[in-house]
Amino acid sequence: MIDLRYVKKLIEMLDESSVDSIEISSDKGMKIRIGKSPQHRGTVQMAAPMSVPVMAAPAPEPRLSPAAGMPALSDGGEAPKAEPPANAGLEVKSPMVGTYYGAPEPGAKAYVAVGDRVSKGQTLCIIEAMKIMNEIESEYQGVVKEIRASDAQPVEYGQVLFRIDPNG
Repeated sequence: MIDLRYVKKLIEMLDESSVDSIEISSDKGMKIRIGKSPQHRGTVQMAAPMSVPVMAAPAPEPRLSPAAGMPALSDGGEAPKAEPPANAGLEVKSPMVGTYYGAPEPGAKAYVAVGDRVSKGQTLCIIEAMKIMNEIESEYQGVVKEIRASDAQPVEYGQVLFRIDPNG
């Protein structure tokens, strides 16, 4: 039988600590797992249902128009015009899940700002994961065109943090 006072005490201790989850197993097969997220302490969270990506219909195959020698769509329309990518620049992505910090400490000057020239290996930000501060360095040389993360906010693995223009 589970002692509810013991479980309540565990929850209180977890809520007051920096630990996010705890799991306790007994040799009798009893298992207790208590977890919290930093944003919603004391609330119960459920995983959101995952959406299934919808496959887009394949684009019509271009064919050469016999009269003009120009590419034409198989339905007889004009060929699509190439547009420059809206998000031009090299992307610096988060290598881990954690909390983004743009400065070494609260109130300090940010590591980089939009318009700053950065060099390869220069520290761009810090991502805190499991109470460890991980400095994220630039993989590119160029000018910071966009900062896509907000200070003290969570970031996901692979999330774009910065866009850097190598020609800037």
